[in-house]
Amino acid sequence: MIGRREFITLLGGAVATWPLVARAQQAAIATVGYLSGGGADTEQGFAAAFEHGLGEAGYVNGRNVAIEYRWAEGRFDRVPAMATELVHRPVAAIVAGGNTAVLAAKTATTIIPIIFQTGADPVEMGFVASLNRPGGNLTGVTSMNLALAPKRLELLHELAPAATIFALLVNPSNASQNDPVTKGLQAAASALGLDLHILEASAERELDTVFKQLAGLRAGGLVIAADALINTWTKRLVTLAAEHELPAIYPFQEGALAGGLMSYGAGLIDQYHTVGIYTGRVLKGEKPADMPVEQATKVELIINLKTARGLGLTVPEAVLARADKVIE
Repeated sequence: MIGRREFITLLGGAVATWPLVARAQQAAIATVGYLSGGGADTEQGFAAAFEHGLGEAGYVNGRNVAIEYRWAEGRFDRVPAMATELVHRPVAAIVAGGNTAVLAAKTATTIIPIIFQTGADPVEMGFVASLNRPGGNLTGVTSMNLALAPKRLELLHELAPAATIFALLVNPSNASQNDPVTKGLQAAASALGLDLHILEASAERELDTVFKQLAGLRAGGLVIAADALINTWTKRLVTLAAEHELPAIYPFQEGALAGGLMSYGAGLIDQYHTVGIYTGRVLKGEKPADMPVEQATKVELIINLKTARGLGLTVPEAVLARADKVIE
């Protein structure tokens, strides 16, 4: 039988070890760095989808995993420093959203697993050796959104067949993405006999100037590039396009849902959900080198008929038949 004095001594020793146990348990929680060139407000849906996928893999933020979010808010020049900070922290894995974030993370580490979401061809960009066998410390999901840019021009031309002058809006600080998009659209414009102008904006306040340029060009339509910064301006772009009575096509469904004429692209919510699942698998010990890169299996065309009527456009039946969603 343990005496009162021995019991108090044992109890005191146990109490003394509790903080040590708590610290050990806390230290055992893996930290995941989430790196994005976009903003927390405009990409909160992506982050929520990521956490949902991570939860399905058995990890809950604040319970058995800690997520460190890093948002560049469209300041792409800040992304490399953010990636380096996460590596030095260090983190167990890095989630990289968008080309700039992927390139920065890849440059910062060849050891820490990186799970990406990109709109580019990850093999062409040098992120992985192949889609089936990535071969390094990177894997993830691609929407192939950049490759869809020429199709956006074609769709816009179908709705405005009389127009011969079109424009592409890009973010000049996102060169790694702009080059393939611009080349693809210029080739498509040439094949269709159209005149394509490249317009740039690196801040939302520059959009008024962009639309004055469009008016001066007498452009018949505007293709919006798939870019994390430009995506934060969606509502303003929709408003300006309506004010200038200019047909525009957006890369993400948020554009059409906010009142834009139409959108054509892969659903990013599903993609970030998959990124969450992939991250959970990596935390459980799987190696990115052996995890095939997933490609978007569904590309959605959304048409806003109310906006089309407001612009005096008639949507061809052939285009309506291809639409995944029509907003009346």
